[in-house]
Amino acid sequence: MAERLETPLTVNGLELSNRLYRAPLLECAGNGSDAVETLVAHLEPAAASGVGLVCQGATIVTETGGCAAPNMTRVHDPAFVGELERLTGAVHDHGSAIVMQLEHGGLRSMETWHAGYRSAHPGLEQLAVSPLPGLLRALDAVGFLDYDVHVLSTDEVYDLAADFGRAAGRAVEAGYDGIHVAGANMGIVQQFLSPFYNRRTDEFGGSLAARTRFLELLHDEIRERAGDVPLLTKVPAETAAPSFVRRHLTLADGVWIARRLETVGYDAVVPVQGSVFWDMSLVRGAYPSAAWTSDRYRDGYAEAFGGRLRARVVSVLNWLQSRQYPYEPGWNEAFCRRVRREVSIPVFCEGGVRSREQMERLLRSGACDAVGMGRPFYAEPRLPARLLGTDGDVAAVCASCNNCAVPQVTGAPGVCRTPSVLRRRGEFERDGAYE
Repeated sequence: MAERLETPLTVNGLELSNRLYRAPLLECAGNGSDAVETLVAHLEPAAASGVGLVCQGATIVTETGGCAAPNMTRVHDPAFVGELERLTGAVHDHGSAIVMQLEHGGLRSMETWHAGYRSAHPGLEQLAVSPLPGLLRALDAVGFLDYDVHVLSTDEVYDLAADFGRAAGRAVEAGYDGIHVAGANMGIVQQFLSPFYNRRTDEFGGSLAARTRFLELLHDEIRERAGDVPLLTKVPAETAAPSFVRRHLTLADGVWIARRLETVGYDAVVPVQGSVFWDMSLVRGAYPSAAWTSDRYRDGYAEAFGGRLRARVVSVLNWLQSRQYPYEPGWNEAFCRRVRREVSIPVFCEGGVRSREQMERLLRSGACDAVGMGRPFYAEPRLPARLLGTDGDVAAVCASCNNCAVPQVTGAPGVCRTPSVLRRRGEFERDGAYE
């Protein structure tokens, strides 16, 4: 029988009430006194409205460095993580499950691109898998980026993996149902996997099998410290890499990685396509003109990018990329379909999914076992209430305009800022659609 959105799904003994999940997003909660309340405010509405699984967005496993954007939450402190029982309890009270996504940005971290952060932390180096690729050295030479890299020794690779394991152990003690490794989006895990970044000569570099070794080590550390909880990870394919980048992960590489991770013991995979760079291949959609022209964030952009002129240059590059990567419904579908033919563990699909009809088609056709949405939850925190329990073609109000994402470089929270979308959400609220 073809699976439907409301069909339960079991992942390593964890039963999800349905196949809809809230994909990881930047909650921008930080670690301050109101961090837990901020996370509850972001994540509980999805559970309260019926989503099967909540994925808390990328949380950093180290005490310093590694944040790809301002106000990301760190989980190195046992006392802070213990307070997150309030979040996991709130999610569980609604019958949903919750996993924590663990991350380290590596070369993507703020100490690379955020001018104000670099100025405030002049001694902070970027953790690197290998010496910089030539293209990044050139960007450093002209001052567009600022690199001061520390290439991880073999022993330090093991230490970093242990940081992931310790963070996972704390999360499970705080009530999280599983762990989600941030294996894509240009973070440190993808940098280990990618031949563009990884030119190591030890056990973690060389062949694709050797470059996958770090994810295998993460599995071992997490299992040792967190037990046999559901463990999932994103699996990248760098199909959007520019043509001049010859060394990158192909779709075939991504399928191989997924097969290998099933053998190692991962319980689910999330295939995603992107680039070797942190660009709009991650958030395909329109140029966020309203966000760039807002007086509210102008000073923040100048601080982040090193002045108003440089911020304007970044804005122009953003416009060019929006034309290269327009919104494409379900842009990871083909990759997910190829992976699902090769593995027996659940395959999760996200990226450009916006409607109930699209979700049902993905499930019926065998492209995946669960379907996730990310940015639409910025616009409609209680979106599952409209999507679940209906046979109609219900669509999210999200316009894929990216006005939610760009202000996050200034430390602004992830919320919808597009008036037409917010008006539509207001109409649904008045009609009781989210009750």
